[in-house]
Amino acid sequence: MNVSPGNIKTTVIVGKNHNKVTSAGLLVALGIIYGDIGTSPLYVFNSIIADRVITEELIIGTLSCIIWTITLQTTIKYVLLVLRADNKGEGGTFALYALVRRRKKWLVIPAMLGGAALLADGIITPPISITSAVEGLKKLSFLNDLGDNTIIYIVLIILVLFFFFQQFGTGTIGKLFGPIMFIWFTMLAVLGCYHIFDDLSIFKAFSPYYALQFLITYPGGFWLLGAVFLCTTGAEALYSDLGHCGRGNIRVSWIYVKACLLLNYIGQGASLLANHENLLVTKDVKESLGINAFYDMMPQWFIIAGVVIATSAAIIASQAMITGSFTLIGEAMRLNLWPKLKVRYPSEEKGQLFIPSINLMLFVGCVFIVLHFREASRMENAYGLAIIITMLATTILFSNYLVSKRVKPLLIYIFLISYSIIEIAYLIALLQKFTKGGYITMILGGIMFSIMYVWYRSRKIKNRYVEFIRLEHYIPLLQELSNDKTVTKYATHLVYLTSANNPNEIEHKIIYSILNKKPKRSDIYWFIHVDTLDDPYTCVYSVQHIIPNDIIRVEFRLGFRVEPRINMLFRKVVEDLVSNNEVNITSRYESLERNNIVGDFQFIVTEKYLSQDNELPFFEQLIMKLHFTIKDWGLSEERGFGLDPSNVVIEKFPLIISPVLNIKLKRVDVYEE
Repeated sequence: MNVSPGNIKTTVIVGKNHNKVTSAGLLVALGIIYGDIGTSPLYVFNSIIADRVITEELIIGTLSCIIWTITLQTTIKYVLLVLRADNKGEGGTFALYALVRRRKKWLVIPAMLGGAALLADGIITPPISITSAVEGLKKLSFLNDLGDNTIIYIVLIILVLFFFFQQFGTGTIGKLFGPIMFIWFTMLAVLGCYHIFDDLSIFKAFSPYYALQFLITYPGGFWLLGAVFLCTTGAEALYSDLGHCGRGNIRVSWIYVKACLLLNYIGQGASLLANHENLLVTKDVKESLGINAFYDMMPQWFIIAGVVIATSAAIIASQAMITGSFTLIGEAMRLNLWPKLKVRYPSEEKGQLFIPSINLMLFVGCVFIVLHFREASRMENAYGLAIIITMLATTILFSNYLVSKRVKPLLIYIFLISYSIIEIAYLIALLQKFTKGGYITMILGGIMFSIMYVWYRSRKIKNRYVEFIRLEHYIPLLQELSNDKTVTKYATHLVYLTSANNPNEIEHKIIYSILNKKPKRSDIYWFIHVDTLDDPYTCVYSVQHIIPNDIIRVEFRLGFRVEPRINMLFRKVVEDLVSNNEVNITSRYESLERNNIVGDFQFIVTEKYLSQDNELPFFEQLIMKLHFTIKDWGLSEERGFGLDPSNVVIEKFPLIISPVLNIKLKRVDVYEE
């Protein structure tokens, strides 16, 4: 039995080169990574001062919390620590899970929770960022009376165009993201510096003493952590987009980004103390005086330009989140945590994909958020709850990664306990927002998690049904059938997809399909197995000639970010085998063989349905019913594997997991009257 390896296309990122710092890489990092965290100055202080009296204790205390939240959560946790956990250059919840999933089976739960929460966050980020930017138009003197409905119409138009153009990819316009975000961050720094000396007491905020004092002494200070947390909601994106920029570029660019953010927050705080100290900022006062902590820093002549730049930055932030959602679902599908969906590739740019159904779901969700909350100040109540769950999931997964790297247990426990305390504190504070709108993102995240859990759990249940048999026991029968002229030939090449990891085994249902259901005579039987690897971009294959020119097994080893387009990949394998004279694919019909006509290829895809002859516990029965309901919404098996429907035959098999054993049926005699 010969085994020959092959290489279709291998894209493995080499850590040293990928992490090299370049000017182009730094610009790309600015455009892709920092959109979410970079637009947070638009709404953080507005959320803090709402319905509160602006005092030195409030401003310096919350500013100190902001500074140390960004330092502890973003700089130390993500930039310095979590970025070390790259999976062949890739990052993100599922990339990290792929690194540790073989350690503990239960780690799939935090991975699914983190992924689901990140998707829910993708629905709230575009509305709050774009609405906060557009609301700056109210600062213009000739637009003082601009109604909320007008703002909503502008935001909805931007969202419609934004989601419509997703199908075409970012392409050339994506090259502008870096320069635009550089202008944005530079503007943040300049505005902050312009007001930083409005009140010199603001510099006390750099001391963590004022953060701790605020949390302990200020009435309701702890609950304000829910507003403070908004300054670091984009931290997870630094890790999720690791593959686009590299660790070195992210770390170096973060120095500039953090400096710009802190300067702007300090400037906002100083401006508020200088102009509005001891003022109770109710909704009526805010509207009558036109108070906006961010736009108040701008001179009147710069407002229009400021709104344009802010809106552009908000759109770029939204683009990064939407692209991240597509990538996340793509990874989940490859890891069998999400039903297969139609995926398109709008450009040749690495990692860029478009999933129409997810795009529609996100668009509907964003429109609902805008119409339901109507104002950025109300959207803040729905923001943050989902992303803190993702951060907690990352803490758990990264701790297990440290264990796998044999880091000293004491250091692991210090990391795990410290960040668990910090993030649970934020979670408790954010729970105050639950009844005010936070429940919406929690419901959305719960739906996403439920889909993942049902898909994962049903796969475990189905695995009880799969029966593998030794292929060697059936080789003589397959050869005999192949040479039996009394049986009508089904196809020259018959191709089955097998889930058997062991090359010496095959599913019983495949043998049943060939020999029992309706004998399928073929000249060559092909068995294709797809193995999903923990590496992101590996794309290799191996060939086993079980019986040369009669029975052949092809095994594809694909990374979790490689789309399994089996039709295209298999065609490439056959071309390689033919060029190496390993297989003869010409038709065996004499008239066609004389003219070197290639024989036909027929794929057989087995599709399962839940049989009535099952006796499952209630919970498992519910899981399986939900699984098949969800499956109806997704792609069929053949389309999920990228097969040409014209060459595919679907065979349905009953899925009998737990057959009914005790059938109460009694035979009775028939008496003649």
